[in-house]
Amino acid sequence: MQKKHVWPRGHWNWPISVNHKHGVRCGDMMWVGGQVNLSPEGEVLNPGNRAAQTAAVLGNIDRVLTELGGGLEDLVSLTCFYVNDGSVDEAEFLQQVADGLPDAACTAVTTVPVPYLAYDDMLVEIECIAMGAADGSDMARQYASKTTPGLRPKKFCTAVRCGKMIFVSAQSPRDKSGALLGGEDIMQQTGAVAANIHRALGDFGAGFDDVVKINRWYAGGDAIEDFEPAALAFAANFTEPGPAATGVPLPRLADPEVKIQIAIIAMLGENGEHLPRRHVWPDSLWDWHVHLPYQHGLKCGQMIFLGGQVSINKKGEPVDPNELTPQTHQAMAHIKTILNALGADYDDVCKVMAVYKGDCGADALHANLPIRSSYFSNPGPATTGVPLPTLAYDGMSIEIDIYAMAEADQDPF
Repeated sequence: MQKKHVWPRGHWNWPISVNHKHGVRCGDMMWVGGQVNLSPEGEVLNPGNRAAQTAAVLGNIDRVLTELGGGLEDLVSLTCFYVNDGSVDEAEFLQQVADGLPDAACTAVTTVPVPYLAYDDMLVEIECIAMGAADGSDMARQYASKTTPGLRPKKFCTAVRCGKMIFVSAQSPRDKSGALLGGEDIMQQTGAVAANIHRALGDFGAGFDDVVKINRWYAGGDAIEDFEPAALAFAANFTEPGPAATGVPLPRLADPEVKIQIAIIAMLGENGEHLPRRHVWPDSLWDWHVHLPYQHGLKCGQMIFLGGQVSINKKGEPVDPNELTPQTHQAMAHIKTILNALGADYDDVCKVMAVYKGDCGADALHANLPIRSSYFSNPGPATTGVPLPTLAYDGMSIEIDIYAMAEADQDPF
């Protein structure tokens, strides 16, 4: 499919050469990679000033979307990574994000508190998805009723539907009044999150069978006992074959009582009918240490979703443990295998998201960004990269997920 790649004149840059571009448009979809407050030479601007960096980042997003033929009012999903050691008021940060959006904006949002970002003094990185008709005509939107407490500014919604796409903001285990559901037990909290998601999807006549992508953020480290209980609890909502899924541990969530938050993308026919999709699990691919219904790749119409790709074996054991370079190559090889099974390749990728094990500073990013970038021809997809102290399994060094677009299959499966 034809794509438009953009890099606005004078826009920020990495201090290394990559094939990625800041934004990609394919049809009605617009993808913007993680935007930060860097100079064209790769130097952090407004060091240590969260409000100033947030405003600058939103200005960067606006410039990219403008060159893609859209604007901030076209946003359907924001994922906001921000440094939080437990002392930052997330509501204040979200208000700073909202202040940078036009009155017409109303988007799903996920906030991800991290201990640090790729470069010293960098406090904010925001990626986004926007939708606007390629011919410039308006695309109608529908919004879910509020199923989570009214802690978000009005420019953020519980869920938004545009065309066939449904984006659900990261849901937490709280009810409309703000009361915590499930106590301190992550499995019960996961059940409460699933119920919130189910209500949000239900506002559009959709359900769990319409979900195509899961992004699960949970408080924990690289221990199996942190990953397994909530993974199984949420997976129980899906029949096999299920959606693509990515699960990432965080040292903490902003709300100290909350152990898990989950964001969802679903697809539903504009006439309300369930859309057929094709799932793939190539024979060479890895597996989790427990059985989950999720699939490595899924194609629905022109949209392709991959679950987070890692370097582990069929028993859930890391390959090349704690070695970032070979694990990055292996994850990218898995991505090609899955894309090929869906009739696509690297050139069809619109957006890359990588979380990698490493400290704050250029060394860890520069050890994996040029590698994953090298698999794409220039101009390449938009990209986001976020360092974390640990990933889901001990010895795992990187997890990469992919959004791609290709011509719909001629024969609907």
